[in-house]
Amino acid sequence: VQLQASGGGLVQAGGSLRLSCAASGSTFASYTVGWFRQAPGKEREFVAAVRWSPGSTYYSEFAKGRFTISRDIAKNTVALQMNSLNAEDTAVYYCAVGRPIVSSMRDVRLYYYWGQGTLVTVSS
Repeated sequence: VQLQASGGGLVQAGGSLRLSCAASGSTFASYTVGWFRQAPGKEREFVAAVRWSPGSTYYSEFAKGRFTISRDIAKNTVALQMNSLNAEDTAVYYCAVGRPIVSSMRDVRLYYYWGQGTLVTVSS
């Protein structure tokens, strides 16, 4: 599975961005698709995930209420709508696929296909 993340850019604090993750070589069916981010000097951290079937979603605490992950079955894409962005959200955002169990959704080691990342910069 090859993943392509897009949609990053420069936005002012309080603004919004919508990231997209597309797959080639396979569909997302039977996978969990996750978004992770990595800020300079920090470890990669979980943002949100969606289990393709049945569409269950999972969020980190900092993403709840501000970010929304969704899937488009017809287009085989996953989006991450990010609102109320602040400077702490500045990072490279990656999409990834794996088959983690629910209790391990945040474990970066359980995702085995990764996109190249898209940079999100929030200016304060």
